[in-house]
Formats: sequence, C-alpha cells, structure tokens
Amino acid sequence: MRNHVIDELMNLASKDKRAFLVTADLGYNVIEKFRDAFPDRYLNVGISEQNMCSVAAGLGMEGYMVFTYSIGNFPTLRGIEQIRNNICYHNANVKILSVGGGFAYGDLGMTHHATEDIAMMRALPNMKVYVPSDEVDAVACFKEAVSFDGPAFIRMARGKEAVFHKQNDIINPSKLQRYTSVGKDINIITCGTLLGEGKKLQKMFENKGVSTGVFSVLRVKPLCNDEIKELALNSKLVITMEEHNIVGGFGGAVAEALSEIEEKHAVLYRAGLQDTYTSKIGNQDFLRDYYEMNAEKVFAHVMENYEL
Repeated sequence: MRNHVIDELMNLASKDKRAFLVTADLGYNVIEKFRDAFPDRYLNVGISEQNMCSVAAGLGMEGYMVFTYSIGNFPTLRGIEQIRNNICYHNANVKILSVGGGFAYGDLGMTHHATEDIAMMRALPNMKVYVPSDEVDAVACFKEAVSFDGPAFIRMARGKEAVFHKQNDIINPSKLQRYTSVGKDINIITCGTLLGEGKKLQKMFENKGVSTGVFSVLRVKPLCNDEIKELALNSKLVITMEEHNIVGGFGGAVAEALSEIEEKHAVLYRAGLQDTYTSKIGNQDFLRDYYEMNAEKVFAHVMENYEL
C-alpha cells in the first residue's frame, strides 16, 4: 500500500512542483527514490514529529502541497497540537501519510499500536480522513486528497496486505464500497484492512441462513451518511469493524449517522477495541483475535447476543 502511494507521489511531483515531502527520520527503503529525484522538495527533520508538522504547515501556507510521512502514531498523536493549531486552523495544504494503522506494528507494543488516530483526526475541523482497505483503495484516496487544497489524513497498512480490487478498478472514496447486495438481516461495514475479516464474516452468517451484506468505507470523514442510513433502514443489525478504539472511531462515526434517523432502524454493534489500551504484544492476527475483532470472534458474539 505505502509503495503504491509513494509511486503516485513521485508521479505527482514530476508534474506538480508544489509537491513536497517531509519525514521525521522514517520511511527508509520507501522514500529514498523521492529524495533522490526531488532533493529540493524533500526534508528529513529528524526525530521531531511536532517540528515536522509545523514545518509542513509553513510550507503549505507558502504554496506547497506538503506530505508528511511516518509510522503508527508518530505523524498524528505526537504532533496533535501542531496539526490542530498550525495545519487545520489555517487550512494548510498538508496531507498526512501514516503507515501501519491499528496493529500493523503489533510486536512493538502499545506505543506503536495506532488505535486512537482516526478519532483524533476526525475531531479536527477541515481535516478529511481516509482509511483504505488495499493498495488500489489507497491510490484512489491519494488522488482525491491531492484534488483539493487543505488537510487530509491517509491511514495506510504496513505492507503485504490482501488486495481486494483489480488494478484498473475505478474507486470513488466518497462512496460506500459495495461487495454484495444489501442484507435483509445484517449489514457489515468495515474500515481499513479488516475488509478481509468482514468478507469472511459475511460468508459465516450466510452459511447459517442469515441474509448478510458486506461493505467498506474509505473516507471516514466526511462520511457517506445517506448510504450508511440506507443499510440501517433495511436490516436488523449493522456491524462495524475497525482496528481502532470504538470511541470516536469509525464505529462512532456510524453511530452518529444512525442517531439522526427518525424511523425504526437496525441495532448497531461496533466491533473494535472496546475503550481500552492494548496490553498484549503479538502479530496483527493474534491481536485481532485477542481483542475480538476478527470474523470468528465477532460471529460468536453476534450469535450469542442478538436474535436474527
């Protein structure tokens, strides 16, 4: 995913002299090609993410289209005050490229588990938030983010993630991504690379005779509220799946949308990190299972707690 986005950034920089990349001493083996091709539009500020955000804001306000790059929580939570005050308040043209959302760096522990970044970013006025599910989605999100002036956050996977689309598929990040028809009983909406688990979960319910649809959202803010409401108005249960805290995250965004519906609508179950810190260390699959956000654990929870 990250390699495809950097390739798109390279292509953009060859055509648009506003493109400028700022990193905080991370991204080796990925960003060198940009550094070598455009040395006058590349800056490594060292291990100082707050400074990276402030420098990016200044460059953006001087007419550049700036991309900050780092991993996990580093490009977001570490510089949140600078993102809020310097980037978003001034509507600076800065795009935050974050690699390794959720448990992608699971074996490095809680400090590297990015499980609050969506909530933090979507709370900021002017910020648009993208969470692609694969490399094709990531490129589509990147292209939309560079089509407007202003802040954007693209939360990417670490690499080697499953691919759910063909390379030439036309993806509109503003729309709900539909992989099945609308389920009469359950509709699953995933965020990020949990799409694979969502697809598996959909088949598990269908095998039990439960009419189930599966969908994904790429742009969490602004959210495709009308399409989300459509699913809730035509089913009994909506399940959101995210590798993130359910408080303020994707599930929270969906809950906000459903709260505006006056008619009778589906119950919402938010699968994700249940408002806790991650105290366990392990690979991504282990942590998804431990914190009950994979297909098997969500299936068991729903079958035990909901009448369908």
